[in-house]
Amino acid sequence: MTAVQAGTAGTPGPTPPAGRYGPGADARADRRLRIAAVVAGVLVAAGVGWYGYATLSGDKVSAQVVAFEAVSDQEVQIHLEVHKGEDAVTVCTLRSVDADHNEVGRKDVRIDRHAKQVDTVVTVRTTARGETGELLGCSTPSGS
Repeated sequence: MTAVQAGTAGTPGPTPPAGRYGPGADARADRRLRIAAVVAGVLVAAGVGWYGYATLSGDKVSAQVVAFEAVSDQEVQIHLEVHKGEDAVTVCTLRSVDADHNEVGRKDVRIDRHAKQVDTVVTVRTTARGETGELLGCSTPSGS
C-alpha cells in the first residue's frame, strides 16, 4: 500500500501551510491541554483545601431544644442543650408561637458557662399562650 502525500496529484485542492497541521501542531495542542489541566487541578485542590479548613476550624456551635412546656398564658419554658467550645460565649435566639403560627415571644440567651455542653431551662415571656418553643439559631458574637 502506498501513502499519498498532501498536494500530490491524487488529492484535490492546495497544499496546507507548513506547520499548521501535522506532528508539530498536535504537540503544541497537547502541551496547552496539559498546562490547562494542571492549572485546573491546582485550583480544584486549593478550593477543596480551603473548604476543608473553613469547615473544620473555628468554634462551631450546635444546639437543640430538648423539651418545652407552656407554663401559663404568659410563659413558655424551653429546655435547651448547647454544644460549643469550652471557653466560647454563645448567643441563642429562642421563640414561641401560638396556635395560629404568630410569634408571641422571643428571647436571646447568652451562654457563657465554661463547659463544652450546657443544659439550661429558659423562660420565654409571651403575649399570648405559646404552643411551641423553638430554637432559631445560635452564634458566637464577634468580639467575644
